[in-house]
Amino acid sequence: MDGLAEPIVDLETEGLDMAGRPKRGNRIGLKRWARRGIAVVLVLALIPAVLTFLYLPWFVHPVSTLMLKDLATFSGYDRRWVSIDDVAPVLAHSVIMSEDGQFCFHRGIDLGELRGVVDDALSGEMTRGASTITMQTVKNLYLWSRPLGSVRKVVELPLAVYFDAVMSKRRIMEIYLNIAEWGPGIYGIEAAAQHHFGVSAKQLSRRQAALLAVTLPNPIARNPAKPGPGLRRLASLIERRAGRSGAYVGCLQ
Repeated sequence: MDGLAEPIVDLETEGLDMAGRPKRGNRIGLKRWARRGIAVVLVLALIPAVLTFLYLPWFVHPVSTLMLKDLATFSGYDRRWVSIDDVAPVLAHSVIMSEDGQFCFHRGIDLGELRGVVDDALSGEMTRGASTITMQTVKNLYLWSRPLGSVRKVVELPLAVYFDAVMSKRRIMEIYLNIAEWGPGIYGIEAAAQHHFGVSAKQLSRRQAALLAVTLPNPIARNPAKPGPGLRRLASLIERRAGRSGAYVGCLQ
């Protein structure tokens, strides 16, 4: 009878229709993983924000990610924290004139140098370095060196601005000089001065300070105690610049 006839179901069409619909369980799973991913990113962003405030007091002695790696791999390292008051002023002056001449004037990022890098990249030319001392400090404290250097830079820029807003220039320099690498397993200016020249950081001469400063871009390959002709010429240039640095180092007074 017509009234009792069962509906005709196209099983093939229904199967295709069901296959085309995302399962509710899959959607819930994707949302859960997305929420977890956002939570992880937020936690990772909060770590340097919180640590920066913890590093404000003079008695706190931060360590770098490279130092942590050396500990994790049982390589060990030599680092002897020293107050910036116990570092020869010419050393800090030499580092500024070698690494970041606008350190006392920018807010974590040297916009002039950064624009130059962008212009070079857009024109297809080889880009030059635009990393400030503040950027190097946050990289050493919170980030990684290689690989994914371009990804690191994206994180490094806002961190440098934040770090500079929270920290005084003098404290930034103090932390940088105590976590910078000056040779395999040699961290901080006191360990570097003792290792390379057999003197304390406070006793460094102008020449020794300049040699240590020009070592920083490549401390593994460059040895300030045994400089080649090129390194000696560069050190002479930095020594002259440090001698007339004037207002360029005024924020450290």
